Amino acid sequence: MVEPIDDAHALRRVFRAVPSTAFNFLWSLALLTLTLQSLLYILRCLFHFEMVKAEFLHRVGVNYLFAPWISWLLLLQSSPFFTPKTVCYQVLWWVFVTPVIVLDVKIYGQWFTKGKRFLSTVANPTSQLSVIGNLVASRAAAQMGWKESAVCMFSLGMAHYLVLFVTLYQRLSGSNSLPAMLRPVFFLFIELPVSRPTLFKKSMKKFDVAWWAYSFPLTVLALASIEYAQEVKGGLAHTMMLGLSAISVLVSLFLLVVTALNSNMLLPPADPPSPTTSSYDSMG
Repeated sequence: MVEPIDDAHALRRVFRAVPSTAFNFLWSLALLTLTLQSLLYILRCLFHFEMVKAEFLHRVGVNYLFAPWISWLLLLQSSPFFTPKTVCYQVLWWVFVTPVIVLDVKIYGQWFTKGKRFLSTVANPTSQLSVIGNLVASRAAAQMGWKESAVCMFSLGMAHYLVLFVTLYQRLSGSNSLPAMLRPVFFLFIELPVSRPTLFKKSMKKFDVAWWAYSFPLTVLALASIEYAQEVKGGLAHTMMLGLSAISVLVSLFLLVVTALNSNMLLPPADPPSPTTSSYDSMG
């Protein structure tokens, strides 16, 4: 680390130079986008319940059910309108965390009740989304000063991460059956795509909504760099904060634009129900 500069927050002038309305606009745009997506999925639940049920029972699809709640929690933590100490913040935290806990119970319950080989069969890189959900919830609880809740969610997430890491590292059958279009989820391991050039090249051939898996680690890294820069009064920490924040915003905007241009892929004309995990019930 370099020696602290005279003005430890000199790089923050870059952010001050941007009007606060720009930050409010980006946050409001994210809120509008997430609200519309949530409404569309509610309509999907009402009119295509069998498809939603198939996603819930599918070993890959169930992990993506964590994504909207992770997004809501990240949006809550970056809100410019109310602080973690307000009642509204605390109520919304419970609203967004409850589905994460329900999904955790569903996944862990299967691990303990479906037999010894179930975990090695269903574990795949998309399972990292459940880990991110627990860690994001833990960070929000820590901001409110709820130390017990923060430690509980953090311990749950880290235990889940270690189990998944060991399981996937053994290259068992579950980790080898991930569809090619979902390969961007390997980025959830915080592993740069450049270290896996063949995988990155294959995963970037055609756009898929799985590309949004790139934004989650970048967003969390940007949030962590901001906290780090507040504690470490040095130029390097603030440079890292500025760089990661800029990359996170650019990647999110890029994905937003690409998704809008390929909106016809979000609701394909023929969306067959995914296979369920019923075939694993007999494993022992």
